[in-house]
Amino acid sequence: MRFLFIRLLLPALLAAVAACSDQKSTSAEQQVAQTTSSDTAVAQPAVAPAQPPAPDTSDVHNVAAYLAGLPSSRQSSLRTLEGQPGWQAYATTSNKSWATYDSTRTAKIEAWAATELDSVQATSPTIFYPFSGPDFLNVTTMFPTSTTYVLMGLEPVGTVPQRSTLENPNLFTALKASLWSVLNFSFFRTNDMAVDLKSVELDGALPLMMLFAARTNHQVLGVRYIQLSPQGELIEADSATIRKPSLKTIPGVEMRLKAKNGPEKTVLYLSADLSDWKLGTTKEAALTYVRTLGPLTTYVKSATYLMHKAYFSKVRNLILERSNYVLQDDSGIAMKYFPATDWQFTYYGTYKRPINLFAKHYQPELTATYTDKANPPRPLPFGTGYNWRQNDSNLLLAHRRQPVQAQEVQ
Repeated sequence: MRFLFIRLLLPALLAAVAACSDQKSTSAEQQVAQTTSSDTAVAQPAVAPAQPPAPDTSDVHNVAAYLAGLPSSRQSSLRTLEGQPGWQAYATTSNKSWATYDSTRTAKIEAWAATELDSVQATSPTIFYPFSGPDFLNVTTMFPTSTTYVLMGLEPVGTVPQRSTLENPNLFTALKASLWSVLNFSFFRTNDMAVDLKSVELDGALPLMMLFAARTNHQVLGVRYIQLSPQGELIEADSATIRKPSLKTIPGVEMRLKAKNGPEKTVLYLSADLSDWKLGTTKEAALTYVRTLGPLTTYVKSATYLMHKAYFSKVRNLILERSNYVLQDDSGIAMKYFPATDWQFTYYGTYKRPINLFAKHYQPELTATYTDKANPPRPLPFGTGYNWRQNDSNLLLAHRRQPVQAQEVQ
């Protein structure tokens, strides 16, 4: 009978204990809620929140690494493609090519720039690189500490390659062909590049910019498609606009990077025709945007002597007005446009006649300067530009005597 009584009483006892426990729990939760709501500024969690982890390689960086012949992250879906013989062979030859490039060019440029451009680098957060195409490679090697790079060229913007493109067996042949001239001669052969890349649906500058970012030890944090408003403001754009912009639209892309052991960087590429006529069509939006960047350091290389011509006067004048420094080879701004009263010059390397394709842009005043034995040019230990051999190349550093002031920007 006693056991029967206990059996009947046990469920009631368990229910009472559970109710008591629920009341204590509810009471504790209410106390926490009251404390939090009454003094949110003071209340702190008992355990400090975990610091966000260092950015892992994102999907877009995995694509950049894959294009560069470098391994993607362990979690990447591209790992299966990297196990295939085609990518393995491409990665092996790429590593050899880049090792040669880094030893013969990168190391020399970095050492030269660290000495000859030290004061320029220290005061050049923003680099303007017109007529650049996708050449993030040379500008970041020359100016590794800058945080904003604005590139402009005629090449279409391009998009992040799709999986189908990465699986195309012709991809690696096209990439090697497109990179061959820049790795050997320091400049792109634009027409050849366009044909090579279109054959595998690499549709513009962005894929090569991503590749260069990966090969220069940058992590690609993100990519954003942009365009310029008629007022020269950066606004969002979608991939459809990027692929088929209207005649009056200046499309672009913004690539956010993290330098190895360094700051975050922003690389912008705008597909813009900088001739006077085309600038009129687009209401000079590209130049208006550049004016918002503050005092500039401008870098010009292998620019087909466009700014020697009368119908590139607007971009030439902008550079001369808004730059504190101009670093260029002889294909940039002709010497006759630099007022000697406003600029001081440092000459490097050797000046010879332009290659036959650009023979009419020979500058006798540069020959006179480079043969002045009383003031000989400084050495240039690497090749650059169209006269790409080391002993044939030249660079000019023009330094404005009176610095451009930020408040002058309109």
